[in-house]
Amino acid sequence: MSVSSNDSSSPSVEPVTPEQSEQRDRPNLSDVTELKALSSADHRIPESLPRRRKPPEVSYSGKAYRWNREKYSRQRRFIDIWAFVLKLMGARWLYTKSWSYRGGVSDAKKAARRQALAIWIRETLLDLGPTFIKIGQLFSTRADLFAAEFVEELSKLQDRVPAFSYEQVATIIQQDLGKSIEELYRSFDPIPLAAASLGQVHRAQLHSGEEVVVKVQRPGLRKLFEIDLQILKGITRYFQNHPEWGKGRDWLGIYEECCKILWEEVDYLNEGRNADSFRRNFRGEDWVHVPRVYWRYASPRVLTLEYMPGIKISHYDALEAAGLDRKELAQLGAKAYLHQLLNDGFFHADPHPGNIAVNPDGGLIFYDFGMMGQIKPVTREKLLDTFFGIAQKDGDRVVKSLIELGALSPADDMGPIRRSVQFMLDHFMDKPFEEQSVGAISDDLYEIAYDQPFRFPATFTFVMRAFSTLEGVGKGLDPDFNFMEVAKPFAMQLMTNGNSPDGGLLNELSRQAAQVGTTAFGLPRRIEDTLDKLERGDIRVRVRSTETDRILRRISGVNMGTNYTLLASAFTVSATILLVNHLYWIAGIVAVAAVVSGIALIRLMMKLDRFDRMP
Repeated sequence: MSVSSNDSSSPSVEPVTPEQSEQRDRPNLSDVTELKALSSADHRIPESLPRRRKPPEVSYSGKAYRWNREKYSRQRRFIDIWAFVLKLMGARWLYTKSWSYRGGVSDAKKAARRQALAIWIRETLLDLGPTFIKIGQLFSTRADLFAAEFVEELSKLQDRVPAFSYEQVATIIQQDLGKSIEELYRSFDPIPLAAASLGQVHRAQLHSGEEVVVKVQRPGLRKLFEIDLQILKGITRYFQNHPEWGKGRDWLGIYEECCKILWEEVDYLNEGRNADSFRRNFRGEDWVHVPRVYWRYASPRVLTLEYMPGIKISHYDALEAAGLDRKELAQLGAKAYLHQLLNDGFFHADPHPGNIAVNPDGGLIFYDFGMMGQIKPVTREKLLDTFFGIAQKDGDRVVKSLIELGALSPADDMGPIRRSVQFMLDHFMDKPFEEQSVGAISDDLYEIAYDQPFRFPATFTFVMRAFSTLEGVGKGLDPDFNFMEVAKPFAMQLMTNGNSPDGGLLNELSRQAAQVGTTAFGLPRRIEDTLDKLERGDIRVRVRSTETDRILRRISGVNMGTNYTLLASAFTVSATILLVNHLYWIAGIVAVAAVVSGIALIRLMMKLDRFDRMP
C-alpha cells in the first residue's frame, strides 16, 4: 500500500505481529526477487507496490510492551531493571543450595535449572526492551564470561517486536528531514516490511522513480537508552565491587564497550558511512552488492537505501528453484568474509542469514551495516604473530602475543595458563588445517577461557561468531562445506607474505634474527643494570625452602598449642571455682569453652603429627 501526495490524512496502523507477517509473507518459490529488509526479521517484499491507495484500517493484535512508547518513566524503568537483577541474583544463590532441589541435587537437575534460567533471562530481556535486547545479543558473543547455556539462549534472542504507528513514522521523518513524506517520496507503504527493537523498514519510491527502502528509528529510543544506561552503570559498579563477581572481571570496561556499540548502532548516519565503506572495499568484485545510500534522505534517525531484492541465503528451496549453485554460494560467502577480514580489516560483525541475500545472477547482497568490526594494522600485525605461534605450536609466543592484544590478562603465575594454551595447540593441530571445524575450535577455546584470565576483545568475539555463523550457513547450502578448507589459501598467503605485498616468510625469519641480535647486544647492559639494582636494594630475591617452611609451621603450631593449653586450663579452673560456689549455669558455659579449647588442642596436635610424617 502507498500514500500519494494528494492524501491529507495519516492512516493509523496497529503493530504487525510476527505471526501475521509470516502468514502475509509466505515465500513463493517461483519468485526469486525477494528482499531482506535490512533487519533480522524474515519478511518478503511484494513484487508490486500500489501507487495511490489509502491504506485500510487494519487491526493487528500483538503483545504489549511497556517500553513500546515515546515517553518513559525513569522510576518505572528503575524498578523493572532492578527487579530483574535481584531475581537473577536470587536464582543464582538458590542454584548453589542443595536444599533447593527437590529430591536432592544432581548434575542433571543443575543443568535443567541452568537451561530454565537462561530461557527466563532471554524472555525477560525481550520484555525490558531495545537496550537489553541489544546487550543480550552482545553478551551472546562473550562465551569467556558466561556459561554455554546462557550464551546459546542469548544467541537466539530475536528482536521481532510490534511496529510503531505510521503517524509516528511521519512525525520522525518530518522532524529529521524537514519535509513531509508526501514531499519527499512519490509513494510510501505505511505498513512496515519488518519491525525490530531499534526501528522498522518501509518500502517507498522517490519522485525520481528509484525504488527504495526507508529505515525509521523507534520513537524515544535515545531517551530510553539514556535512562537504561544510567541505571545499568550503577548495577555495573555494584558487580565490579562485588567480592565474588568482581574478581578478575572488568565489568566497567564491558559496560563502556556496550555503550559505544549501542550508540553507534542507533546512529543511522554511521550505518550509511559503513555501507559506503563496505561497497568501496568490494568495488573490484562483481559478485558482492551493497545497497546505495541516498544521503539527501538520511539523518541520524532516518536512512533511505536502494531497494535491492534478493533471495535469503538460507532459503534453500528458493535458491534451487532459481537454478543457483548452492555449493558455489557457500564458497562465495566464506570468501567474502575472509576478504573483509584479511584484506580490508573492515568486516560485517553480524553476518547472520537474514543479512545476506542472493540476486538472480548468483551475487551476494549484504544488508544492515549498523554493527561493523575493524582491525587496525597494528592489531593485524599482532594477530599475525599469534598465527605464527599457533603454526609453530609455540605456547610461549601465543601467550605473549595474546597479552599484547589485550586478550589475556597477565598474572603472577602464568604457568597454568601457558599449559592450557599448549594443550589447546597440541589438541587442535593433531589434524590437518582443512579438517578443522571453526565451531569446534571456538567451543574448545571458550571452554578453556571461561572463568580464566582470558578477556577476548569485542573484535575477536565478533570474528569468531561470524566464522561460526558462516560455517553453519555454508553447511546448510552444502553438507560437504568446510570453512577451514576455503580459508586454507588465505592462510597460506598469510604464511607466505605476512599479509603484506613486500613481505615474506624471509621477512619473518629476518625479523626474528634481528630480534635475537638486538637481545644479544643488549644483554651486557641488562646484566649491569641488574647488578646496580641489587647493590641499591631495588631487587628482592625470594627463596623458598621446603624444610624451612616445615619448621616454621611447626613452631607456629607449637605456639598455638601453648595458647590452647593455657585457655583450656584457665577455663577448667574457672569452671571448678564457679561450681564450688554453686554458680552452675556460668560454670557450665565456662566448661563448654574449656571442652572446645581442648578439642582444638587435640586437632592441632594431630595436624602437627601429620606434618612430621610428610617427606
